[in-house]
Amino acid sequence: MALEEAGRGTDLEAHILTSLGDVAADAWDACVPGQHPFVRHAFLSALEESGSATAETGWLGQHVVLKDGGGTVIGAVPMYLKNHSHGEYVFDHGWADAFERAGGRYYPKMQVAVPFTPATGPRLLLRIGAAADEEEARVLQGALLSACIQCSDKIGASSLHITFPDEEEAELMQEAGLLLRTGMQFHWENDGYDSFDDFLASLASRKRKQIRRERREALAEGLTVLALSGEDIQERHWDAFFHFYQETSSRKWGVPYLTREFFSLLGQNMGEQVVLMIAENAGQPIAGALNLMSGDTLYGRNWGAVEYHKFLHFELCYYQAIDYAIAHGLKRVEAGAQGEHKLLRGYLPCPTYSAHWIANPSFRGAIEDYLERETRQVDWEIEALGTHSPFRKTAP
Repeated sequence: MALEEAGRGTDLEAHILTSLGDVAADAWDACVPGQHPFVRHAFLSALEESGSATAETGWLGQHVVLKDGGGTVIGAVPMYLKNHSHGEYVFDHGWADAFERAGGRYYPKMQVAVPFTPATGPRLLLRIGAAADEEEARVLQGALLSACIQCSDKIGASSLHITFPDEEEAELMQEAGLLLRTGMQFHWENDGYDSFDDFLASLASRKRKQIRRERREALAEGLTVLALSGEDIQERHWDAFFHFYQETSSRKWGVPYLTREFFSLLGQNMGEQVVLMIAENAGQPIAGALNLMSGDTLYGRNWGAVEYHKFLHFELCYYQAIDYAIAHGLKRVEAGAQGEHKLLRGYLPCPTYSAHWIANPSFRGAIEDYLERETRQVDWEIEALGTHSPFRKTAP
C-alpha cells in the first residue's frame, strides 16, 4: 500500500506480514529504540515460533513494515488480528458486549501490542536515522499509524487498539483522531540511590521498618535468591520457572498463555536482556520472577511459586528488582499490571495509555463519552494514591 501522505511522494510503501519470519531480524531491530526488549524481533518471534501467539491462539500476525524506494525497512509495527480480548491487560470486554447486544460484530478487531505484556514502550517503530528531524519523524510515525488504520478498515475490523504506547506516541495518536484511554500502573524510580539502604533512607520510618521486616521474614527459613542472566540461565532453570508459571497462571486464568518453548527461545536469543530471579530452598528452586531489561529500565513480567513463604512474592518481584536496578544503574522498575500493594513498597502510581480507532461512528461516540468519565476517575485515583506515598515528606 503506497503512502503519499507521508510527505515523501510515492517512495514509501507499507507491507503487511503475517509472520515476523518474513522480515530480517536486523532490519526490524534497526527500528527498535533503546534496546527495548519487548518489540525486538527475537521476543516477538519467540511468541510466534513457540505457538504462544499464533492464528491458532487468536493472534494472527498483521505486522506493518514500511519500506522506502530502495527497499530498506524504515518503520515497523507489531500488529495482530484478534477474535478475542485475552492477553491484552486493557479490558474491552464490556465494549464488545455492548456492541454485539446492539447488533454489531466486535470481532475480529485489530491490536497493536506485545502479546501478554502490559509494559509501556514504543509501538510505532522508526529506523534510527530515517528522519532528518523530529518533525519528519512524526510524519513517518503518522504514516505507520495510517497504514494500521487502512489495514483495519480494509479487513473490516470493528476497531484498532494500540495498547501501552509511550506518552509521546499516545499524544500523536490522539492528535490523529484516535480515542485516548488512561490506565494506571506502579513504577519505581531510581533517584540516584547508591544502595537499597540508601533507598530505604528516603522512606518514612514506619515504611522503612516494614520493608526490612518483610525482607528478613521472606528469607528467614534459609532461602537463597539467585539473579541469573545470559549464559547463567540453563534449561533446568527454565524447567523450574515454567512449572512455577503454570502453577500461578492456572490459578489466575485457567490456561497459561506462554508455552515451555517460549522460555528456551527467550534465553537462547536474548538472554543478555533477561534477569531471572530464582529462590531456592536447600538448593531446590521453589519460586521465580522473570524480568527483562532495556538500556534504562527493568520490567517485571511473570512470577510463580510451588512453596508458600510469607513475603517471598514481594522479595522476588519488588525488592530484588530494586536491588538489581540500583546495582546496574537502571533508572526505573516497571512491575507490571495492577497491584496497589506496590505503593507501600516504593512503587508510585503512573498513568499508562492506549489509543483506539472505532469504525462505527455511533459506537465511537458512545466510547468517547465513556472514556471521558473513566479518565476523570483514573486521574482522581492516581492523585489520591499519590497522597499515600511511603516517601518522607519534604519541605516545599
